[in-house]
Amino acid sequence: MKIEFEKASFKDFENIQGQDIYQTSKEFNEYLEFLKSKGHLNYRIESLTPVGPEMQLKLPAEDSPTWAICLVSNDYLGFSQHPKVKSAVVKGIEMFGTGSGASPAIGGHFVYHKQLENKIAGFYKKKDAILYTTGYTANSATLQCLLHKEDLAILDMAVHASVYEGCITTNVKTFLHNNLEMLELVLKNAENTYRTRMVIIDGVYSQDGDLAHLDKIAELTHQYGAYLVVDDAHGIGVVGKSGRGVIELYNAFEQVDIITGTFSKALGNIGGYVVASTELINYLKFQSKQHLFSTTATPAIMGILKAIELVDEEPEWRDKLWENINYLKNGLIEMGFDVGTTASAVIPVKVGNIPKTLEAGRLLLKAGIYTNPIMYPAVSKKNARIRMNVMASHTFEQLDKVLAAFAEIDIELNISGRYQK
Repeated sequence: MKIEFEKASFKDFENIQGQDIYQTSKEFNEYLEFLKSKGHLNYRIESLTPVGPEMQLKLPAEDSPTWAICLVSNDYLGFSQHPKVKSAVVKGIEMFGTGSGASPAIGGHFVYHKQLENKIAGFYKKKDAILYTTGYTANSATLQCLLHKEDLAILDMAVHASVYEGCITTNVKTFLHNNLEMLELVLKNAENTYRTRMVIIDGVYSQDGDLAHLDKIAELTHQYGAYLVVDDAHGIGVVGKSGRGVIELYNAFEQVDIITGTFSKALGNIGGYVVASTELINYLKFQSKQHLFSTTATPAIMGILKAIELVDEEPEWRDKLWENINYLKNGLIEMGFDVGTTASAVIPVKVGNIPKTLEAGRLLLKAGIYTNPIMYPAVSKKNARIRMNVMASHTFEQLDKVLAAFAEIDIELNISGRYQK
């Protein structure tokens, strides 16, 4: 049975019954061509200029490059373009070259890796950390290493895909997003059933931009003898008085057992990390397969050392980021758009169905506003939305153009519900 493209999402092509992988690939490519024909394939757009508040793009249907205000980047503080960060990267390459040449256990562990482990652990007031080549792997590899068939992962339903992948070898129970009553029920029922029980949450949730109720979740987790894992990829550098994320906001440094995150967002580089006790970190360094058998990060990560320092040395970037967040969010709310409960640099505009969301993305890009249309399975079908990431490097003038574009497309699509049908 052929998939109805008008109502489809990428999820529909994961495992088509009765089709082998080449048949599935053929039908999926037909779907991509369908999206392209409607101007709705604004994924994998080629960028011609560095990450910034405005970027030059090569759009599939255009002969000439197009400039657009960029709202798709997680470079929240603009550190990927900071002169001091770039200088540190250049220095690292000049000192050590462009690669590390081996996995960490057999010759690929360099002084800059150790320095970064110490730096990120100290940033969170902990003693030890392990590095991974991506933030995704920091979650998936760590959880696969620590949790097995005798154990239980208790997940907020809104956690990142990397967490779900990390839990494929263990038992999983979920609770509705930030629902403390449901979490307690799961913890109570599992108290004497599984060997290791881990509650796994995000600090800042990547689709809604809202925050975990970390204080109450930590209390419940430890009350029932479980461990707490927090992925604060979108919180580091952004949330908290000194940019230590949601954990700092709740002063929960001692209550969180394992902290995971990425260097690819506010810190302007690439890679992931896990911060925990020395014993647990040492276990991961020799038991986590994706860490143990992957070549280590290049000397370019020396830029991260400087970026972490800049979080403290130049807090004005965080201040400017929050000015921009509040400016755009309040403007959208005043215009009647539903931005949910966001409390971070991630701002969604909830549209409600996939075709309208894709059309909104097309119209915004046509107006010079580069955003992410988000649909199922990243969010439920009824919660399709345009997601935007605000950066410190945006100007109010650019954000005014964003607001004006939303006002214009609202006349046609009635996203806010203000217009008569």
